[in-house]
Amino acid sequence: MDNNKTAAIGCDHAGYPYKARLKEVLSEKGWAVKDFGTDSPESVDYPDFVHPVANMVESGEAQLGIVICGSGNGVAITANKHQGIRAALCWNTALAELARQHNNANVLAIPARFISEEEAAAIALAFLGASFEGGRHARRVGKIACS
Repeated sequence: MDNNKTAAIGCDHAGYPYKARLKEVLSEKGWAVKDFGTDSPESVDYPDFVHPVANMVESGEAQLGIVICGSGNGVAITANKHQGIRAALCWNTALAELARQHNNANVLAIPARFISEEEAAAIALAFLGASFEGGRHARRVGKIACS
């Protein structure tokens, strides 16, 4: 599996309907997708599905991650507890592109209760298709860590 084309994905019950659509769209674009669940609309705790996504991105086994919950906030906060993760909550394509270009975000957080599945697909493709610009942004990103 090409790590440069591997995305890890995880969600809670609110994001479950979106996950299948995103996996389909990513696969069509040549991405291998590692699915960490959940696999039903039954209520679950989102950290159980976000930590494995963050671990896979942090270890380099996946280039990028996508996490989904109702507001997107819980999954973003959870992912950002990992030192090597820069998760961005995005609800449109412009934010997704800027998160990658300016912040070198490596995990996309999607708010399922506030956007459609088609909007989520467009946002994910924008995120996966954008690249970090470096330059002045690299200096700023370098100051994020609290080590």
